[in-house]
Amino acid sequence: MAQERTTCCVVGGGPAGMILGLLLARGGVEVTVLEKHADFLRDFRGDTVHTSTLTLLDELGLWPRFEQLPYRALTKARIRLDSGDVDFADMTRLRQPHPMVAMVPQWHLLDMLATAAAEEPTFTLRMSTEVTGLVRDGDRVAGVRLADRAEDGSLGPESELAADLVVACDGRDSRLSADSGLPLYRYHVPLDVEWFRVPRREGDPEGGLGRVGRGRFLVFLDRGDYYQCALIIGKGTDARLRSGDVQGLRDLVAGMNPWMADRLDAIGSWDEVKLLEVTLDRLKRWSVPGLLCLGDAAHAMSPVGGVGINLAIQDAVAAGRVLAGPLRAGDDAATDRAAASVQRRRTVPTVLTQTLQDLAHRRVVAPLLSAEATDQVDTRVPWPIRMIERFPVLQWLPARLVGVGALPEHAPAWARRAPMPVVDASGASSLASSGRKAPSSGPVSPRA
Repeated sequence: MAQERTTCCVVGGGPAGMILGLLLARGGVEVTVLEKHADFLRDFRGDTVHTSTLTLLDELGLWPRFEQLPYRALTKARIRLDSGDVDFADMTRLRQPHPMVAMVPQWHLLDMLATAAAEEPTFTLRMSTEVTGLVRDGDRVAGVRLADRAEDGSLGPESELAADLVVACDGRDSRLSADSGLPLYRYHVPLDVEWFRVPRREGDPEGGLGRVGRGRFLVFLDRGDYYQCALIIGKGTDARLRSGDVQGLRDLVAGMNPWMADRLDAIGSWDEVKLLEVTLDRLKRWSVPGLLCLGDAAHAMSPVGGVGINLAIQDAVAAGRVLAGPLRAGDDAATDRAAASVQRRRTVPTVLTQTLQDLAHRRVVAPLLSAEATDQVDTRVPWPIRMIERFPVLQWLPARLVGVGALPEHAPAWARRAPMPVVDASGASSLASSGRKAPSSGPVSPRA
């Protein structure tokens, strides 16, 4: 079997994988990022770039390039109750360089990061390359097995890529974390999410909007020309919903938001409604000799608060900072110690965030879903919302938790750059070279 070699193999070309690859390359480490798809042109729903990530891009010298992307600035989140609206989070209260959450199609962000990383001589990005398993040398992970992926999804002959360290950034369904045998802790989760899009018109509410009422919970994220919508449903009830006509979904949304009723024909069929099966879990150990898991591969997050991407990127920054030196020196023992230290640093923000999400599941979401099922709707406003309504200064707290996080990470000095010139920041080169168009399920929002 053919074998190649790299110093660090990062599996998964999402935000965490690309940030880690960029940092390590700037640290002089030979790094190879493997991405199983042929391009980044997929319809992501978590298209958020958080306040702390915007600060990181500034530190990396990438803000001028990011500023050219078609983003929509989200500065406030509002909850709409049957009794009226409550402003829940206000990003402008944050003392940050960029006090907002930027909604931007994720393929643009990934393309920008790939372009910046490709400017480093030790960086390699291999697309259409699927990892099929781990390579072991005794008790140590020594690399990965991989194969080229054809357009029809079929895999070519397997080969091996040897590495001093393999980093799993391949998401909540991580093949590598499953193959590692690392023990997993799971929370009980009472919900799943149906994602769909609804056109947005001039004069409609801006920013992030949560609609709570009639035993239902809907979230609308302002993407400029449309809303990215999330309907919270009971765990495992997707099949029952889809057994009926999609008009049932339109009627449900119209019942909660009568001002949307005249545009819900845009939800043409159930094919346009995507199910997210929500999980909330974390590995009890994130690493074994030669392998480190980051982001959703280490801790799958609930969509509550939309913070999973932010946590994954901060994991990657923490990892890049401590791994570059040992990897550059070729010291396996020091590399393993550094990999283990990432979990110790990132455990507190991970557990805190998951605890808050679990609390929201049990105290807010589950009662709402239960009320809907029994047709006995609890009309009381949850006490945290009542407190924020009474004391608006408290809007700083959810803005901080969502936009910045419990432990924001910053780029190490050796990875920082002066503002870099714009090089194809629109992503046009990537789209043209792939011969494909962007996903057609909705328009790209104009930059706010």
